[in-house]
Amino acid sequence: MEILKNCMLCPRKCNVNRYEKKGFCGANNRIKLAYYSLHMWEEPVISNENGSGTIFFSNCNLKCIYCQNKKISLDGYGKYISNKKLGEIMLELQDKGAHNINLVTPTHYVPQIVQVLKKIKGKKLNIPIVYNTSSYENVGTLMMVKGLVDIYLADLKYYDDELGINYSKCENYFEIASMAIDEMFRQVGKFEIVDGVMKKGLIVRVLILPGHADDAMKIIEYLYKTYGDDIFISIMNQYTPVNKIEKYPILNRKVTDDEYEEVIKFAVTLGINNAFVQEGGTASESFIPEFDSSVIK
Repeated sequence: MEILKNCMLCPRKCNVNRYEKKGFCGANNRIKLAYYSLHMWEEPVISNENGSGTIFFSNCNLKCIYCQNKKISLDGYGKYISNKKLGEIMLELQDKGAHNINLVTPTHYVPQIVQVLKKIKGKKLNIPIVYNTSSYENVGTLMMVKGLVDIYLADLKYYDDELGINYSKCENYFEIASMAIDEMFRQVGKFEIVDGVMKKGLIVRVLILPGHADDAMKIIEYLYKTYGDDIFISIMNQYTPVNKIEKYPILNRKVTDDEYEEVIKFAVTLGINNAFVQEGGTASESFIPEFDSSVIK
């Protein structure tokens, strides 16, 4: 693929030949997977009763110092597969009853994914495609999947750019991510839910970080003022410290009940109707998948 010879797929714009070396994300020209399964812990309209057919891609174009999936995103754990194998995995998950195919961190493999979906979507593959992303995306790359992706499951991580620089090694995160989310919404529009399962639409996740409830509230206010009740906002308390972070000790604890309650009350005050909230022990390492590439035959 010519596009991988001068890779500009994400805002890093490495411009490297991925047939010869890896980009900032750690990916070369071949698809690499860490794990796939029916996943029950996404938002209810995604997982529902049967689960989401989740495919975890290895590597990532962000370098979040608190990443719960560090094993695959930063360390590059996984197994190389062919485009044909990726299509077979999607069909296998559909056969197992998955409500959708959930592509987790797919940005750096978009050209390959597009080739696969163009061959099978609407033919052998007849369930929605979910694009599960950090939103650190180029609009041009998102346009490559227009008409192939039905649901965007997108993070909006930071309002304050300093947090993006400190925690994810990226400048102008909010500007880039908000433009990307605009494109996502242009593509899929207001959500559609049938029998409790989302068929198309946009869910934006807001992960509250310890000590940064104020930033989460700014994000939520922006989303509601921009999209109203045409999208779902998923307000998450599941931040789990998995590695001690010396430089930013505030990240070495979970989000308190008071912090989370403050954000939820703020959302209620704004008048938000379509939101997901988390209760109980979601901030637990038991909710982090045990990545095992041996499932990939």
